Amino acid sequence: MSSIKETYDAQGFVVVPNLIHPQDFSNLQDAADVVVNRTREGSWPYRRTLGKQFPPFDDDEFKDYWGVQMLMHPDLGEPAVEFSNWYTSDALTSVCSELLQCGEEDLQMELFNLLINPLSRSFALRWHRDDVKENAPPEEEQAALNVWHNGVQWNTALYEDSCLYVVPGSHKVPRTPEQRVHSCTMDPPKNPMDMPGAVRLTLKPGETVFYNSNILHCATYDNTVKRATLHACTGDARHGAARARNILQHGLSWVKDSRFKEQLTPKGRRMLDRLLDLQQNTSPDSVGYSLEG
Repeated sequence: MSSIKETYDAQGFVVVPNLIHPQDFSNLQDAADVVVNRTREGSWPYRRTLGKQFPPFDDDEFKDYWGVQMLMHPDLGEPAVEFSNWYTSDALTSVCSELLQCGEEDLQMELFNLLINPLSRSFALRWHRDDVKENAPPEEEQAALNVWHNGVQWNTALYEDSCLYVVPGSHKVPRTPEQRVHSCTMDPPKNPMDMPGAVRLTLKPGETVFYNSNILHCATYDNTVKRATLHACTGDARHGAARARNILQHGLSWVKDSRFKEQLTPKGRRMLDRLLDLQQNTSPDSVGYSLEG
């Protein structure tokens, strides 16, 4: 077993540097600037609104945003091609395959978004697991953790990023009573380090953290510090419907657009086909939302 796989299994996350080819780095930064500008000027409808932590994301009174959704959407034009090429790059997908212990032929295209700094005020997400309710009893929590090995979430920092907090090892075990106190409400933490066992991750530009999205985690968004962090997940299609709710709750009907398949590499098209199979085999009524707030 590789060292990154051992680290990932033990602590629930691993940081890998230098996956972006140097000549592609500035292209991704430029593409991020384009889509952030479109979002802030109001011409891109798929965004994460300030004051709303989880989907569905609607308009908010501040008209401010902490994320850009659907980075590979063909309506974004050339930036979407840049992002698609990174999502399906050999460097990135080889790590995903290693962590998921699957072949390239099993990788499933899923979500690809951008995390950014709001402009009007700072913001925080509450402590959570992505697909476990905050009020889940320990036995329900453990059952969910036991099966959450069929996908990997990842953040690639285009600028230094110290926003993410995690509790190492919490992807394996239910919360302690003390941890539940800090994660059973809708309120974001006043100080994330009050959570027992918490550590703060700092990513240097170009570093990628791969993590189990059911690790206990939260994030802070400083409106005074530029942030542009690629935020996505990649699945293992061998596990079928287990990924459906976490992925399809975001609304992905646009991936059926023929323009999208045309902008992808051959590998990307194969990854897309696995996502389309998941959509086709999942009833919309069965999806719902993982979390509220």
